[in-house]
Amino acid sequence: MSDLTLPLRRLPRHIAIVMDGNRRWARARLLPRVEGHRQGVKAVRRTVEACLRFKIPILTLYAFSSENWKRPEEEVSALMSLLAFHLRHEMNKLVKEQVRFRALGRVHELPEPIQEQVKELEERTRGNTQLQFNMAVNYGGRQELVDAARGMVRDAVAGRLVPEDMTEDLFAQYLTTAGMDDPDLLIRTGGEQRISNFLLWQMAYTELVFLPIYWPDFDATHLHQAIEEFGGRERRFGAAV
Repeated sequence: MSDLTLPLRRLPRHIAIVMDGNRRWARARLLPRVEGHRQGVKAVRRTVEACLRFKIPILTLYAFSSENWKRPEEEVSALMSLLAFHLRHEMNKLVKEQVRFRALGRVHELPEPIQEQVKELEERTRGNTQLQFNMAVNYGGRQELVDAARGMVRDAVAGRLVPEDMTEDLFAQYLTTAGMDDPDLLIRTGGEQRISNFLLWQMAYTELVFLPIYWPDFDATHLHQAIEEFGGRERRFGAAV
């Protein structure tokens, strides 16, 4: 990382990443799938460190989608074990580095030990200010919109809200990312070019960068490259030049 020059031309405030390619990385090396996921965890650590160095305020990683439960039971079990290990292993580091952790998604549907670890990590890092680190776990963008609509309907039925009060800003307060800036930049590894049901509402004007590398190979150089590409783009948000 020593040869990466800063400041970059324009820094995104919020970077979201679809971490794709763990299984293909392992397959290309004739290794078990779980080894790809293990190496992917190491890439997560490198990415957090790089965001701290580049002074990125918010990082959101797509760790486990609501559709991933359809994968083979053995793989899902391994992913849950790795998640539990990662949460436990990272706790003291995130506290020390002043990183605030938050889980996005239907955490209440995860195994109970993981729910407890998430809660503890969120509580222990609540006051940290160097980086907001979000991990989307058991998350789906459409699912999130449905949950937000349900919350709004409940408040309307209870008399706390009338339809005339509804605005985009108010609706955003019912999302899991309430209070955060929308992503400025989405990075997806693995060579695929789609957003895969990730932050559908929040990415209305997000810049997209697709990298032809597998997630276990991702490091600060690739993050720097994506930020440089972001800095060279003109963002008009629907307005004329």
